[in-house]
Amino acid sequence: MARRLPENEAALLPFRAEIDRIDAQIVELLARRFEVVKHVIAVKKTEGLAALLPERVEDVVEKVCAQAETQGVPPELVEKLWRILIQWVIDYENERLG
Repeated sequence: MARRLPENEAALLPFRAEIDRIDAQIVELLARRFEVVKHVIAVKKTEGLAALLPERVEDVVEKVCAQAETQGVPPELVEKLWRILIQWVIDYENERLG
């Protein structure tokens, strides 16, 4: 049963719908990124590379923070999100690289 929104929350509905659409797009992009990660794992296995490549981590974080600034997004938010994402991927890779 749908919850009836208080009158003062009803004005948020169009914004919530837009946020939901954006969230769906973010998940789609994460799925694309994850597919690439699977290929990275295969190359790392073949080449004997470690999951954690510290220089690459810092390069990625630097790039996304710079892009965040140009887009008006707080770089601190982007850095925190990407470091969590990268650590998750490193853990995932480590599980598969043995």
